[in-house]
Amino acid sequence: MTATNLDIIRATYEGTPEENAKHLRAALAPDTTWTEAAGFPYAGTYTGADEIFANVFKRLATEWVGYKAAVHTYLADGDRVAAFGVYSGTYAKTGKAMSATFAHLYRLRDGKIVTMEQYVDSATVRQALD
Repeated sequence: MTATNLDIIRATYEGTPEENAKHLRAALAPDTTWTEAAGFPYAGTYTGADEIFANVFKRLATEWVGYKAAVHTYLADGDRVAAFGVYSGTYAKTGKAMSATFAHLYRLRDGKIVTMEQYVDSATVRQALD
């Protein structure tokens, strides 16, 4: 059975952090563009798995305690999948916790993620950093 675009995206959120990372790396196209929202600590657009993991996921894993992205709603429409949820965690340097709503919009081609755009309530994230 072939995985749907929705199945591919769900697999990047619903396992252990290690499983999610493995599934995400496997789902990224070589030239994936990944855009973190302005105002988010890792804002910018990154291309390719190595750049995405170094500039986003490695930092999340080392700068936050208990960081997670919990999805409550998925929507799929053709080559696009949206994931809506809540980020939570404690920023290690300040000891301040945060909870922030997010939306991720993915576009897939041939079972691979080609773009991801993040939208987030960055105000609560920024408060945890100060």
